[in-house]
Amino acid sequence: MSTLAQAASSTAPVLELRGISKAFPGVQALSGVALKLYPGEVHTLMGQNGAGKSTLIKVLTGVYAPDHGEILLDGQAIYPASTLDAQNLGISTVYQEVNLCPNLSVAENIFIGRYPRKFGGIDWRGMQQQAAELLERMQIRIDVTMPLAHYPLAIQQMVAISRALLVSAKVLILDEPTSSLDEKEVDLLFSVLRGLRGQGMSILFVTHFLDQTYAISDRITVMRNGEREGEYACADLSRLELVNKMVGAPAAATPDAFTAVPAIVNDAAPAAAPSKLKAFLSARGLGRKGALAPMDIELREGELLGLAGLLGSGRTEAARLLFGADKADSGAITIDGKERSFNSPRDAIAAGIGFCSEDRKHEGAILDLSVRENVILALQARMGLTRAIPLKRQQQLAEGYVKALGIKTASIETPIGTLSGGNQQKVLLARWLATEPKMLILDEPTRGIDVRAKQEIMDYVVKLCRKGMSILFISSELPEVLRCSDRIVVMRDRKTGGEYPRGVLDETSVLHVIAAEGAHAK
Repeated sequence: MSTLAQAASSTAPVLELRGISKAFPGVQALSGVALKLYPGEVHTLMGQNGAGKSTLIKVLTGVYAPDHGEILLDGQAIYPASTLDAQNLGISTVYQEVNLCPNLSVAENIFIGRYPRKFGGIDWRGMQQQAAELLERMQIRIDVTMPLAHYPLAIQQMVAISRALLVSAKVLILDEPTSSLDEKEVDLLFSVLRGLRGQGMSILFVTHFLDQTYAISDRITVMRNGEREGEYACADLSRLELVNKMVGAPAAATPDAFTAVPAIVNDAAPAAAPSKLKAFLSARGLGRKGALAPMDIELREGELLGLAGLLGSGRTEAARLLFGADKADSGAITIDGKERSFNSPRDAIAAGIGFCSEDRKHEGAILDLSVRENVILALQARMGLTRAIPLKRQQQLAEGYVKALGIKTASIETPIGTLSGGNQQKVLLARWLATEPKMLILDEPTRGIDVRAKQEIMDYVVKLCRKGMSILFISSELPEVLRCSDRIVVMRDRKTGGEYPRGVLDETSVLHVIAAEGAHAK
């Protein structure tokens, strides 16, 4: 047993969850989850998308009431009915998006709703002094009279934490607080967290970054499919073991059994394509602060390039930069040998690029519109509002793709919201095919759909690729990426971990690349 584990076993937990279960219609989100949080520790909650982390946090903070189980704080059962109730009990949460008022001063943001009073009015001087003292506790020395917007996002996170400390929190929950921070800002946050840990604060840290987990954690709880997979001292759990436990892979392979896989250079050809393929898109040093470290990527005509990695590894961030959905702050993109600048998706569409987002319901299908209307949306956007596509042409396009993709619908006028998930995904694929793209970005195109629909979609995608289209394929399902891709780029912690030709990697070796060790001191 590790020293930390021995210390934990002899100390009463500040917070304990016992047998927490929560179900929604058709979904068992949590099933018998247990967790113990001790004084003066950073306990990290890890798991893939859909593992149940967010639901557990919402139960803990009073957003949801558990169906079964109990929550104990200092050994006493509590029943938080709202986030304010949880906060009053001593459980404060800082979320991924800083939920403060940038136009107000730092001091006002810390005390908003709890302004100190003096002689019937707000004690401005006293408030500013207390705000400065709270930040000083975290070794942050700034002018608290300045507007919050004057400071970078990392400082805004510190202000949010200070606000949580104002209510004498016993437990501080940080829900993905580093997702928009760069490395220096993460270092600043972690320095503050170590200071709070040293003062006895109990911190529950939710993240999907492996490097950050090992830089700050004392213990780790892994969740998978709504259940607790296990609880481990950080020092006793290797990165490879953590990744295996998150994705449910067997732990049979050990680091000694793995020979390092040699990465290929950018001009190497994919195994399933001609040896000399013309590059359609090349990106050099493409990056965005707090989202993606500068990376090089190349897509060739008639090639399917797979992006593999865990949730938060940078796959979607790379796709959004390539499509102009997010603005890159470094690097350059070259299309057919000419440098291009994408200020919006419209620029990418004009360059011959289509993008099927992973968020089908919010960024893809417009559920109240018909199949026909959803199919022609991207084409109509490219043509502009003044050049309406004739109804007859719309009908021809929709009917053609319904037939080609095997979309099961009573009519092209049927609202897409009434179709199954697989058929909705086919309609979205048809939307981009209608623009006759040269390159197609597919972000989780088979998520949440049945096996047959997955096979039909991927068979069609591979056919498009063999006809000369460039495909960037993102999927959390490693067997799917390995089976379909001509080349694979493995992503981890918002940067590239290596590029490999078809046949070099298998599921075990991909996990080894994802779990590659780095030197990070606590």
